[in-house]
Amino acid sequence: MIVEQRTYVLHTGASLAEYLDAYENIGLPAQRPILGGFLGYFVTEFGIQNELNHFWAYSDLEERRTRRAELAQSPQWQKCLLIIRPMIMTMQNKIMYPTSFSPIRSLPVTVQDADTAFTAH
Repeated sequence: MIVEQRTYVLHTGASLAEYLDAYENIGLPAQRPILGGFLGYFVTEFGIQNELNHFWAYSDLEERRTRRAELAQSPQWQKCLLIIRPMIMTMQNKIMYPTSFSPIRSLPVTVQDADTAFTAH
C-alpha cells in the first residue's frame, strides 16, 4: 500500500469556505468512487495559512496512475477544477510507504463500510 499526500496552498484572499464548498459538493463526490482509498482532508490552524492536505491510499503506483487517469476524464471533476484551480497557489504531492509498525498497513475499508463504521460510534 502507498499513501499519497496532496498539499495545496491557496492564494491570499482566496475564499477557503468557497474552495471547501466546491470540493465537498462537486469534487469529492466525483473522486471517491473513482479513486477509492480516501483517508481524509485537513486544513491548517497554525503554520502555513490557507494550506489544505488530503490523503489517498492505493495498492501501488500503477493503481494510482490508472485511477487518476480515469478521474481526469470525469466531467464532474473537470467542473470542480474550473472552480478550485484558480484559487490554488502551490501544489505538492508526496508518495509515502507505511512502516512495519504503522497502524495503517493496508487499504482502508470501502466507503460504505467506513461511513457505517464512523456513524455507528
